[in-house]
Amino acid sequence: MNPPSANSATTIPHRCWAEIDLSALRHNLSVVQAQIGPQSGIMAIVKADAYGHGMGGILTTLAGQVALFGVANLAEALDIRAILPEADILLLGATLPGEREAVVRHGLMPVLSTLEEAGHFSKIGPTRIHLAIDTGMGRLGFLPDEFPDAFKKIRALPNLEILAVATHFPVADEDEHFTQNQLAHYAALLPAGVDSHVLNSAGIIRFAAHADRFVRAGLILYGVSPIADYQEKLRPVMTLKSRVSLIRTLPAGHGVSYGRTFITTRPTRVATVAAGYADGYHRRLSNTGAEVLIRGQRCPLLGRVTMDQIMVDITDHSAGIGDEVELFGPHISASALASLASTIPWEILTSVSKRVPRIFLHP
Repeated sequence: MNPPSANSATTIPHRCWAEIDLSALRHNLSVVQAQIGPQSGIMAIVKADAYGHGMGGILTTLAGQVALFGVANLAEALDIRAILPEADILLLGATLPGEREAVVRHGLMPVLSTLEEAGHFSKIGPTRIHLAIDTGMGRLGFLPDEFPDAFKKIRALPNLEILAVATHFPVADEDEHFTQNQLAHYAALLPAGVDSHVLNSAGIIRFAAHADRFVRAGLILYGVSPIADYQEKLRPVMTLKSRVSLIRTLPAGHGVSYGRTFITTRPTRVATVAAGYADGYHRRLSNTGAEVLIRGQRCPLLGRVTMDQIMVDITDHSAGIGDEVELFGPHISASALASLASTIPWEILTSVSKRVPRIFLHP
């Protein structure tokens, strides 16, 4: 499925859009399953609108292919429940007291970090829960020295069914020694006979031997590897595209964009592209050497990224008004843009704004 044609009499062509390749999503899912083996199930992390890819199309593709879905909060969980009424959904973040009755009513699974949470859920009604152990992330979970006693107390509470215990890795992509220590510490605390999940995307790649009942696959499902040498196994799911909206020739000595941070040194053919930071193309990419792809040719970004438009140098390349422009995707990776913008690929993907339509390919 392609964006509407610029020549269509009945449709308006997209100026900026995201193509979501569902065949790539299925490919990446198979890569994860092969990596962890058949004994482990996959928890698909679909928070933040499926990492910016569009929740609906991602969910319907993964339904029946994964064991459960992980989201950040109640609102995201209810979005899933509306699409997949029978799905198992884990709330990865802490729930607010005012949200807990809805959590129980909708059959959602919270992750608990305190006895207070457990006591409250026990009073509300039957709840399937996961417990977190904080082995170094510092975000949520019972501290290791308090967990054994807390586990006994929670197991004795009515209405609560402990389905699994979990921990989270802060540096699985950076510090193997620390992560190995985390795994050892966690294993010593894990109660016998209780299901467990510890591996995030980086953990799936580097510590697959520790895959247990579930793994939490996020970035890796969307075809971006947190470990550079694993990237060749994956296929990017999102391609952010725009169009050339204007072509002009500027004389030498002419400024380009706000602040005049770029001044032409020669007569320069400049293509204006109809996308900017309001679409999710980061302003931090300004003057970093970032490029876009037009007709298979890499064209340098000129000056600062503006809200709705960017300018690129096509002096040495061919281009025409209406041409498609790849901002990131299979040829210009989200990871490469993240490096130029001094951020991470997670932010590149989730920054693509709501005004950018998602076009689902290969359903």
